Amino acid sequence: MAQAATIKTTPKKSSAPLYMWEAKTKQGEIKKGEMEAGDEKAVEARLVSLGLTVTKVRKKGLLDTNLSLPGSVVGKDILIFTRQFATMIDAGLPLVQCLDILGSQTENPAFRKVIFAIKGRVEGGSTFSDALKEHPKVFDELYVQLCAAGEVGGILDTILNRLAVYREKNEKLLRKVKGALTYPMAVVGIGVVVTAVLLLKVTPVFEKMFSDFGGALPGPTQFVVDMSKWLQSYIIHLIAGIAAAIFAFRAFHSNPRGREIFDKAILHAPLVGDLLRKVAVARFTRTLGTMISSGVPILDALDVTAKTAGNRTIEKGIQYVRAKISEGKNISGPLADTKVFPSMVVQMIGVGEATGAMDQMLSKIADFYDDEVDAGVAGLTSLIEPIMMVFLGGAVGGFLIAMYLPIFSIAGAIK
Repeated sequence: MAQAATIKTTPKKSSAPLYMWEAKTKQGEIKKGEMEAGDEKAVEARLVSLGLTVTKVRKKGLLDTNLSLPGSVVGKDILIFTRQFATMIDAGLPLVQCLDILGSQTENPAFRKVIFAIKGRVEGGSTFSDALKEHPKVFDELYVQLCAAGEVGGILDTILNRLAVYREKNEKLLRKVKGALTYPMAVVGIGVVVTAVLLLKVTPVFEKMFSDFGGALPGPTQFVVDMSKWLQSYIIHLIAGIAAAIFAFRAFHSNPRGREIFDKAILHAPLVGDLLRKVAVARFTRTLGTMISSGVPILDALDVTAKTAGNRTIEKGIQYVRAKISEGKNISGPLADTKVFPSMVVQMIGVGEATGAMDQMLSKIADFYDDEVDAGVAGLTSLIEPIMMVFLGGAVGGFLIAMYLPIFSIAGAIK
């Protein structure tokens, strides 16, 4: 059965009318879209040149206007684009035609606009990598540099496949770390909300009931009542203090020196420091290995790798290595001097450099540290789960005991 797919192309600014069209692929898939053209015959001719069988063409009216707002380009969009682009280039399709087809098929309006802008630049005589440079928020320097190397070497399809593999593994790595760090933050957040509700809403009800009975309250109960009164009196000040602390942290983190201090401290933090260091090593070796295997010069590869490190301490270490290599030294010695990368990594890279297979060695190191990150995330999760359960159970259980102690005392007095 034919599947329907909606396609909308971003028209260029001109006086030509806009036509809505519907057509079928050779596989029977129904596609829809929009196109600027002089008349309906021009639209039909364009669709036929793309290998489509035209079923309907009509001029777009006012009621057909799409009022939806364009979204942002996400990693999944770029990954799908890269995979499909590599397949088309490998099949021998011209670059401009590939961009036209991919721009027509993408469902993200923002990304569609970017693809057609790149297509326009390529049609105007620009290289593909130069066209990518004009969209740094979508295609980072690593992507641009690798595509440039692919164009020069005539292996753009191979480079795009490597980029797709790299992005898949990199995003998988980041998802694992985000998942490991998000869980405890979510549990702590829930615990804070539950505690606040108990103190602000539940405790005052018990307090009124206890005051009607008269007499002194047990120590734990009095402590919870005092906390409830304090929170009711200073909740605005507390919220303002938290907001001020967040603002101060962001200001500190946005400052180059502050960011450097924070990034260095986080690598030595308990529980998460070792995991983040492994993530940094995996990312560094994966990025550098991909660039070297694609023919990017070592100095350029290190420069891009430093910029995509995500940690100022790691970035400074890589830039130090780059400076030493430019002076004629090998890579393993400066890497060891940084004290950032584990000795095993330094020794393996040194062996790879000596044997002329550094890209393969870097890939093996990255695979190894991917597995290490998996084990680290599993260990961190298994350690945090009981701590979080004790935290939540202790908060709720302690509150219940404190609230019921006076009731037990009253029951004993009645007996």
